[in-house]
Amino acid sequence: MHDKDTDESISIAPSLDLTIDKEQEEYRPLVSKRVLYLSVQVIFNAIIIGFIAKALVALISLITNLSFYGKFSIEESSPAHNQLGWLVIIIPVIGGLVVGIMARIGSSAIRGHGIPEAMEQVLTNKSRIKPIITLLKPLSAAISIGTGGPFGAEGPIISTGGAFGSLTGQIMHISPNERKIMLTAGATAGMAAIFGTPVAAVLLAIELLLFEFSPRSIIPVALGCATGAAMHYALFSDAPVFAMPAIPPAGAEEMICYVAMGAVVGVIAAFVTKSIYYIEDLFEKLPIHWMWWPAIGSLAVGITGYFAPYTMGVGYSNISQLLSGNISVQLILGLCFLKFISWSISLGSGTSGGTLAPLLTIGGATGLGLGMIVTSLFPQINISLPTCALIGMAAMFAGSARALLTSIVFAFETTLQPHGLLPLLGACTASYFVSFFMMKSSIMTEKINRRGVPTPDAYEPDILRELNVEEVMDKNVPTTREDESISTILEASAEKTQNEYGAIVLDKDNKVRGAINLKDLYQGVLKGYTTMSELKYADVFVFPNSTLLAAIILMEERELELLPVVSRQNKEKVLGVITKGLILSTYRRRREDSDEHQREISIKRSGYRFLARTKRLRQEQSKRFFRGTK
Repeated sequence: MHDKDTDESISIAPSLDLTIDKEQEEYRPLVSKRVLYLSVQVIFNAIIIGFIAKALVALISLITNLSFYGKFSIEESSPAHNQLGWLVIIIPVIGGLVVGIMARIGSSAIRGHGIPEAMEQVLTNKSRIKPIITLLKPLSAAISIGTGGPFGAEGPIISTGGAFGSLTGQIMHISPNERKIMLTAGATAGMAAIFGTPVAAVLLAIELLLFEFSPRSIIPVALGCATGAAMHYALFSDAPVFAMPAIPPAGAEEMICYVAMGAVVGVIAAFVTKSIYYIEDLFEKLPIHWMWWPAIGSLAVGITGYFAPYTMGVGYSNISQLLSGNISVQLILGLCFLKFISWSISLGSGTSGGTLAPLLTIGGATGLGLGMIVTSLFPQINISLPTCALIGMAAMFAGSARALLTSIVFAFETTLQPHGLLPLLGACTASYFVSFFMMKSSIMTEKINRRGVPTPDAYEPDILRELNVEEVMDKNVPTTREDESISTILEASAEKTQNEYGAIVLDKDNKVRGAINLKDLYQGVLKGYTTMSELKYADVFVFPNSTLLAAIILMEERELELLPVVSRQNKEKVLGVITKGLILSTYRRRREDSDEHQREISIKRSGYRFLARTKRLRQEQSKRFFRGTK
C-alpha cells in the first residue's frame, strides 16, 4: 500500500456518496416544481405570442394595403381586388428581393416555412434558435405575404413563437429538454393564437415537434396552447375561423366515397411534396447567389396573380368559399393548379412563408372537384360538397405533413362541424396511408433529412426503462479478493475463465468492495502494482429492481464496464453482476423480437388438436354407451 500523502494508486471510479437510489431519482421525470415553473413561463410567453400574432396579421394587412391599394391602413384586405394591371407582376418581385436581402444580411434561417427549421433546432442544436429570428421571421413573412406571396400567416407565427420560446429558454437556467418544451409551447401557442385551435396545436406538438409523450412536456404545452387560443378569442374572434354550412351525417355509401377521395388526395399530397423539393433542387442549380432566388420565384407569383388575382395573399377567404360548396368550376381549377404553381415555385425559391394555408386551399379545391365528379357520375349517392371540401383540405394536410390526428382535429376546430368527424377520420387515414407508402419523408421532414438529420417516426417504449437488472444479470459472478495478485486475474481472463469486462472485488469476509475494469488492471501492471489492495474502489452497485437505464448511466458516470448487483436488505451480499455487454445484447434482442414475424396461434395445429379431442370424446362416449347396454 502506498502512503496516503504520496498515494498514486489508480482510482477505479470517483469516490462519491451517491447511491443507486439517488441515481434513479435523478432520471425520473419530474412532474412537480420544474413543470410548475415551466408552465408559468409558458403561459406568460403565450400571452406575448398572442400579441405578436395580432401584430403580424396587422402588418400583413398594412403592407397589402400599401402595395396594392396605396393606402395606409391595417384593415384586412386581399390583393384579389387590385386594379394595378400588369404592375401586379412587379410587386411580388420587390417583396422577394427585400426578403432575400434580409436573409443575406440578417439570417438565412428566416427562409422556408418555419416548422422544419424548428424541428431541426430541436434535434440538433439543443433547441437554441438565434434571437434575431424572433424579429426577422415575422417581418420577412409580412413583407412576403403582404406583397402577394401565396402563403398563410400560420407558418411564420409558429416559427416566431418557437424562436421566442427558445429565446426565453436560453435566458433562463433550464436544461436542453426544458428548452425544447418552451420552444414547442411557443410554436404551438402561435398556431392556437392564429386559428383558435388549442387541441390541434397540442397534437401538432406531439406529432411533429416534441418527439416524446410525457406529463412534463404535455402539461406546459397544453397550457401554452390554451392560453394562445384564449388570446385568439380576445384579439380576433370567438367564431370558427372557417365558417361553413352545417353538414349532414354520412351514410355507408358516402363514407366509402369520402375514404376513396382521401386516398386520391393522398396521392396528390405526395406529388405536391415531391414537387416542392424538386423545385428547390432546380433553384440550387442556378449559378447565382441564393439571395436572388426569392425574387425569381416571386416572378411566378406575379405572373399567376396577373391572370388569377385570387391566388395571391393569405387566401383564407378562398378556403371559406370552398367550404360553402357554392363556387364555380373555373375558380376550383384555378385554386387547384394556379395556386399550386404560384405557391410551389415561390416556396421552392426559399422565401419566407407558410405551408398550411396553401395546402388547405389546394386540398379543399381538390376535394370539392372530386365531389363534383362523383355527383355527376353517381347522382344516386347523396354526398355533401362542403364535406368533400372539408375532407380534401384535411386529407392534404394529413398526407403531406404526416400529421394525422392534427389534421382531423384542426379541421373540426376551425369549422365546428361534429358530423364531419367520421368522414375526416376515414379520409385523412386513407391519405396518410397512401402517402406513407409513396414518400420516405414528409413536407416537414424532407428538408432536414436531406441535411443528414434523422427524424423519429414512432413513439417506442424505452427498453432500458422497462427491464430490471434482475431480468438480465449474470449470477455467475466474477470475483477477486483484495489480497489477490493482479497477474492471477489477468491470467484467468486470458484463459477465458474470468469475465472479459473485469471483476467484482471482495474483502476477506466476502463483502463487496467495488468493481474493477480489466483495462484498469493492465494499467496497474504498467504502474508496477502487484496486488489488488494497491487499487482504490468506490462503493458502487445496483439493486435487482434497478432499471437497466439506471445501470448503464451509472456505468458511464463511473467509467465502469460492470457493476455488482446487491440485495437491498444486505448491500454487502452480491447476487450477480451486470455488464455493458449484457445490457446491449438484451437491448438488441428486444428490438429484434419486437420486429419478428411469428404466429402465436396456429389454426392448423389447433384444428388437429380439436379433431383429436373430438375423436377421443366420441370413443369415450361409445365405451360408456356399450357398458350401459350390457
